[in-house]
Amino acid sequence: MTTYKITLLALLAAMAVVGRFTFSFLPNLQPVTALIIICGLFLGPVAAIFLAVLTTFLSNMLLGMGIWSIWQVISWGLIGLISGLLGKLPIRIPIYLIVIFSIFSGYLYGFVISLTSYQITGKFLPYYLAGLPFDTYHAVGNAVFIILIYPIISHFFTRSRINKFHG
Repeated sequence: MTTYKITLLALLAAMAVVGRFTFSFLPNLQPVTALIIICGLFLGPVAAIFLAVLTTFLSNMLLGMGIWSIWQVISWGLIGLISGLLGKLPIRIPIYLIVIFSIFSGYLYGFVISLTSYQITGKFLPYYLAGLPFDTYHAVGNAVFIILIYPIISHFFTRSRINKFHG
């Protein structure tokens, strides 16, 4: 991994941690998932998984660690892996498909996090069903964050690639 890529990861991690902390008073609305998706699309699956681990560890130092931290890493890492693989496709993915994927990711995150309850209590379905409204908040929040920050970040990523490779 190059110094350039590490610097981009550090900036994305800082944005994710500050965003998660800033929006912590709202249930399940935070830009972390959207930033992991963007990272995966532009920097690849490994970078997105690194961002998932970094963001979870650093933000949970502020918000609280627990058994859920492992499942957060797993769920955000899985989302990063999928988005990283999507970013490797030879075609440019339109933003509306990225928004749809971000909505799906909100529900995927909630599903994986619900496995925490199964790990502790042995019951999954009641916890998952009770969490569906919060997963919906997460999914809608992801869509809004993608619509707001994807064009800005993609502009800078595209511009930095041009400057890096063409002078």
